[in-house]
Amino acid sequence: MASLTDTAIRQSLKRVELTGKQENLADGEGRGTGRLVLVLKPMPTRVTADWMAQQWRDGKRTKKKIGSYPSTSLAKARELFKRDFADVIQRGRSIKIASDTRAGTVADLFEGYVAALKAAGKPSWRETEKGLNKIAETLGRNRPAREIEADEIVELIRPIYERGARSMADHVRSYLHAAYSWGMKSEHDYRHSSPRRFRIPFNPATGIPTEPKVQGTRWLDEDEFFQLYRWLECPDTSVHPSYPRAVQLIMLTGQRVEEIARLHVDQWDAAEKIIDWSKTKNLHPHAVPLPSIAAELIESIKPNEFGWYFPSAKDPSKPVSHGTLYSFVWRQRDRGVIPYATNRDLRRTFKTLAGKAGLSKEIRDRIQNHALQDVSSKNYDRWNYMPEKRAGMKKWDTFVRALLTRRRLREAA
Repeated sequence: MASLTDTAIRQSLKRVELTGKQENLADGEGRGTGRLVLVLKPMPTRVTADWMAQQWRDGKRTKKKIGSYPSTSLAKARELFKRDFADVIQRGRSIKIASDTRAGTVADLFEGYVAALKAAGKPSWRETEKGLNKIAETLGRNRPAREIEADEIVELIRPIYERGARSMADHVRSYLHAAYSWGMKSEHDYRHSSPRRFRIPFNPATGIPTEPKVQGTRWLDEDEFFQLYRWLECPDTSVHPSYPRAVQLIMLTGQRVEEIARLHVDQWDAAEKIIDWSKTKNLHPHAVPLPSIAAELIESIKPNEFGWYFPSAKDPSKPVSHGTLYSFVWRQRDRGVIPYATNRDLRRTFKTLAGKAGLSKEIRDRIQNHALQDVSSKNYDRWNYMPEKRAGMKKWDTFVRALLTRRRLREAA
């Protein structure tokens, strides 16, 4: 059978429109194995023309749609058939499981990984997307992901490390390792349909060592706690008004920086004095009753028109980023006006001083939404511990108020 031409297709379209009978136009030879077919069907208002990969297998004919004519041209349909179906048919495999055989690019890999994080409800997807976008520009967005080698990643990370940004270098390595791990599994994941087949033979970031993790131990004693809290009440320099109050709330509640930074009016129950997060870092819903001193702080803040308690200085439609709060603390720390501390140190400070205030470790863990790994907590215990958390926060409130009062009196004397 002769190969199809655009002229023959146009003539057949007119004929089907006149006769009202379906026609199948085969492109060249292929009987007994498979071939490209254009199926013309008369409809009430038009004639549809769909490209099909057609296969004879075990005495049965199978079809799979490739595209529609003319949006998918004859030349394009031939290209798709040859690329994605010809080899499958030659091997005797079913075209039902045939898919796009193009090697996924670096951009495909990164976009697919970020989409998977987003679909899973991971709050880290925004930071990951930002980091991978910068990496893609350097590696080459349109290069096949499987061609990236470990040497290229090393040369990408080394300048970051050498300029002293060791944490950032480790993050870049982590982003790449996670994206490639996802890519190696995605095309074999029957639960989801991957847009590309990456054919990645190995993860190029696996052999690259990571910066040794230094376990933080820093926490503020009572004098340092007061010094920082006092400065946040009355900064000696011009700062965005929402930033000091956000850090104060972290100190008073022990919550994660990211979650306080994104505090929205919908999450604050003023009647119950509870902050309720439906999504958190560990993906577990979390509700925490506030000590009265923290509740008073929130009530003193007027959310902006978008509902954010701590809006970004650059874009009020968005909350302040946790990175901005980190930078805010670092700048004041480097000026020597506050004790040396990171935002995570403040979380550790709550854990330590709340213990001194008389809160059990179990209640402190629950207040801070630390994942409990024992079988009972993971699989059986569904009590929300709200009464116990309220009682703990009441003790903490008494402790903090006494701490601040004593030192204010000492300062005034």
